[in-house]
Amino acid sequence: MRVKICGLTSAAAVAHAAAAGAAYLGFNFYPPSPRFLTLDAAAELTLGTPAGIARVALVVNADDAFLGRLLDRVPVDMLQLHGAETPERVREIRMLSGLPVMKVIGVREAADLVRIPDHEAVADQLMIDAKPPTDGGSYLPGGNALTFDWRLIAGRRWARPWMLAGGLTAENVAEAVRLTGARQVDVASGVESAPGVKDPAKVTAFIRAAQRAVDAA
Repeated sequence: MRVKICGLTSAAAVAHAAAAGAAYLGFNFYPPSPRFLTLDAAAELTLGTPAGIARVALVVNADDAFLGRLLDRVPVDMLQLHGAETPERVREIRMLSGLPVMKVIGVREAADLVRIPDHEAVADQLMIDAKPPTDGGSYLPGGNALTFDWRLIAGRRWARPWMLAGGLTAENVAEAVRLTGARQVDVASGVESAPGVKDPAKVTAFIRAAQRAVDAA
């Protein structure tokens, strides 16, 4: 089991997530998010990341100019595309950056799964996340503490590595792993005491629960 702790905003949170066993650390560059980081702040945090842990930059519909500034200033190992990027744009970003790219696919119903094959063909990894509702609420592309019906992807396998996200917590990750067969999971709000503030006890509990879940599978 490989766990991604996303939306880290402090050196203490980075250090704790790394020590607790996270395989990926996520840094958010989407300004409306409570987990948003400036390039300068992110550069400090990523430079302090222990070797062997993947530093992932979360961007939403980023243009080439911003990606260039990000890659010049912040040492990252992977880009997570959390917007409406087309397969063609995913391919462009992968070539432009020279980095592995993870494309996020939002899922609410079975019809949302039809987008996966086209993105699978061009991305290095996939993230299957909960699709924000369309009820007029103020939702972000991710980190909304919302789950989706995990049965929609039960038994499905893709050629690329993939990661499960969306409303995961220490309390429900075992069930999510059991139903989906996920071997990588992502969490942001599910390990926070307040938006953007990671709770060390929750981070540790989540990573342990995820690891136990795959051991039991």
